Amino acid sequence: MDEDREELLNQEAAPKSAPAYTSRGQQRRRQRSVFQYITILFAAALVLLLYTFMMERRQSQQQIDDLKQSNSAAQTLQGLINENSQLKTQVKSLEDQIKELEGQLADAEEDYGLLRAQLQGEEKSTLAMHWFWQINEAYVRGKTKLCRELIADMENQKFQNDLPRENVTGTDRFSPYDRYMEIRNKVIK
Repeated sequence: MDEDREELLNQEAAPKSAPAYTSRGQQRRRQRSVFQYITILFAAALVLLLYTFMMERRQSQQQIDDLKQSNSAAQTLQGLINENSQLKTQVKSLEDQIKELEGQLADAEEDYGLLRAQLQGEEKSTLAMHWFWQINEAYVRGKTKLCRELIADMENQKFQNDLPRENVTGTDRFSPYDRYMEIRNKVIK
């Protein structure tokens, strides 16, 4: 017994070191602990991968949305460019129409001026013919004094040159101007 005791005392006095042999139960517990630790690490890595995937997907969706918006903006811009081109074509067409209408207006104003001058000439001619018929009537009736007065009034208003110079009756008679000059030469000496 003394020997057993000595061994016990030696064992107690000796520093404790890990036994060289571990039991199967302890080994399994250690394996389970390692397995649980690996499982926890794997699960954490899986959660991190899933989180990264979701963030990546979200960012990709944002980029897709941005691209769709820029594509929509590009289509809108293209639509505006096309509309601008159509408006420029319409403006050019309207400018051409304005130039054409301005030309027509200038022609119409010129025609109006000519017609007005012609009308004024015809009015003067009508007034001159009125004077002429009075002068001719006075001459035919032998009223020389009245004839002179009418000729003087007509020349004061300068209607003598407005008398027609051609004979439109188709007879061999004088034109109104020629007849006026004939009467004038006979009445005024």
